Amino acid sequence: MTNKPNILFIQVDQLMAEALGAYGNTVCHAPNLDRLAERGAVFERAYCNYPLCAPSRASMAAGQLCSEIGAYDNAAELPASVPTYAHYLRAAGYRTALSGKMHFIGPDQFHGFERRLTPDVYPADFSWVPRETGMKPSETNDTRGVTVAGQAERTVQMDYDDRATFEAVQYLYDVARDTEDDRPFFLQVSWTHPHDPFLCKPEHWDLYEGKDIPAPRTPALSKDEHDVHAARLLDNFSMLGVEFSPEEVARARRAYFGSVSYVDEMLGRLMQVLEATGQADNTAIVFTSDHGEMLGERGMWFKKHFYEPSLRVPLIVAAPGRAPKRVAGLASLVDLLPTFMGLAEGPGWTSPIEALAGEDLTPYLGEAEISPDRAIHAEYLAEAAPAPILMIRQGRFKYIHSEADPLLLFDVEADPDERENLADNPDHADTLARFTAEARRKWDSDALWQDIQESRRRRLMILAALEQGKGERWNHGEAAGQQVPWYRGLQGYNEWAFEHMPPRTAD
Repeated sequence: MTNKPNILFIQVDQLMAEALGAYGNTVCHAPNLDRLAERGAVFERAYCNYPLCAPSRASMAAGQLCSEIGAYDNAAELPASVPTYAHYLRAAGYRTALSGKMHFIGPDQFHGFERRLTPDVYPADFSWVPRETGMKPSETNDTRGVTVAGQAERTVQMDYDDRATFEAVQYLYDVARDTEDDRPFFLQVSWTHPHDPFLCKPEHWDLYEGKDIPAPRTPALSKDEHDVHAARLLDNFSMLGVEFSPEEVARARRAYFGSVSYVDEMLGRLMQVLEATGQADNTAIVFTSDHGEMLGERGMWFKKHFYEPSLRVPLIVAAPGRAPKRVAGLASLVDLLPTFMGLAEGPGWTSPIEALAGEDLTPYLGEAEISPDRAIHAEYLAEAAPAPILMIRQGRFKYIHSEADPLLLFDVEADPDERENLADNPDHADTLARFTAEARRKWDSDALWQDIQESRRRRLMILAALEQGKGERWNHGEAAGQQVPWYRGLQGYNEWAFEHMPPRTAD
């Protein structure tokens, strides 16, 4: 019998850190997450490394920045030759299983997982390759993400997350009664909520009846007040210059919190099964999100930007034998691979085969503290970008670099809502120059952009070729030609997202 802990990794989609009580929110009803945070380590400044679903997950799984592994956008393949945390843990003696969304692109739909308990909710092919002029609004997000928000008795995304939860619960029961395989488990459970569309069940909507859900702290900006990248994103979403009513904004925000409560309810089911089967005391639970959500701040919604609501994510690690703690230093999702291995093999783990972008966070579950000089990095390389858009977060500053756009520099401690760009402030010229030099040392933007463009052209050619004749999907768990309710790129995203939904309950 091994003494290595089981690891239950919970990943949600598009959850901003500040939505949770552990990060100061006083409205969110999420008692199970509150309980997890009370007994675990709460990383106060954790960030994704790419504020978009598939690239963030590929980077996280590999412990590498997307520019290093070619995971440039929502339709870029994670190479089968790149080891993931599932490979490392499996080699270390873990049984590895995935229930829910991972958004792997390409024919390898396992990437080290021994079992996949569900199909993926999104397509595994090149359906979402950005065109030369960017994605059309109907292919990504549009104003319906805000205007069609509120209560829904059922959506296809609820169907999916309920299925992922059911399969995860069954897996935990199966492991508990398995007398032939004594390996510890690594189970990743990945839900799509609270990702838009912002629709929640009536019982979760009702949790916020009479509660004062605050409006965005930073009101919607005019066209001319947005930075260049934000303006391009809003234009891509058909939202530039659109003014949502206070009632629409409030309804979308309330439904978002309702979806967080739905996620919390499912987490509670998994925690209860661990307790009931005697596995709780030897199971580390790690909770995070692939990226955040703007949720109306500055008049922006969704993600794809480096502002705090889009970039900052919750990260909670509750490990056996570890006392509760608040961790103040900077962390990011590329730290997860070495951290999982630190839980499995002991603190301070480093890869024996490759240099990773992240570091093992398990020493910081004890008395050690993250260096205040630590820098973390993030990238945006997909649609609505005319060149790589790159971020460095270090100390009190956040620096955003693009060879095609004006530079951005924020003092996140003094200006947490990032309202004052210090890039043109002569008092910060030395800081700006230091970050600019570091960005150009770390990234060759011109060469990277050439690689991105070439990758897009190749994938678009393959996509066009495979549309001729009889096509086959790469998605796991589906027969050729099988009709499934999950999104397979055959229509606009929002057309799919609002399907399979009974008439909405009046709000």
